[in-house]
Amino acid sequence: MKIEVEVLARADPQMVWDSWNNPSDIKQWNAASDDWHTTSSTVDLKVGGRFISRMEAKDGSMGFDFGGTFVKVEPPRLLMYRMNDGREVTVKFQDTAGGVLVKEEFDAEMESDPEMQRRGWQAILENFASHVASKKKL
Repeated sequence: MKIEVEVLARADPQMVWDSWNNPSDIKQWNAASDDWHTTSSTVDLKVGGRFISRMEAKDGSMGFDFGGTFVKVEPPRLLMYRMNDGREVTVKFQDTAGGVLVKEEFDAEMESDPEMQRRGWQAILENFASHVASKKKL
């Protein structure tokens, strides 16, 4: 089962691309709720390159590594990667008059409710859009 989420990031394509792929930016926006954060991130942005982000509850009660391998990298328009568990993700960056429409399509995991997964990935995208908007004002 595929799940799709999207958000409009109000910035130019290069800023959106860079913010999506820069480890210091990722640590600022990559969380689905305020009680989680990303404590570390590495990105080797090339086909065959790996990425990994450590996501943890702020109270230290749990955490996990989110990582995978890039299978397609077409700056600043397209990323495709395979997660460590084999699921595939496509991220498209479409330039529009109001900014960049970021669309993610991912294979759902079987252990969690698909709607819960959609809401979590959507919340992360919303954090990303807010992060990009705050950078634009600097």
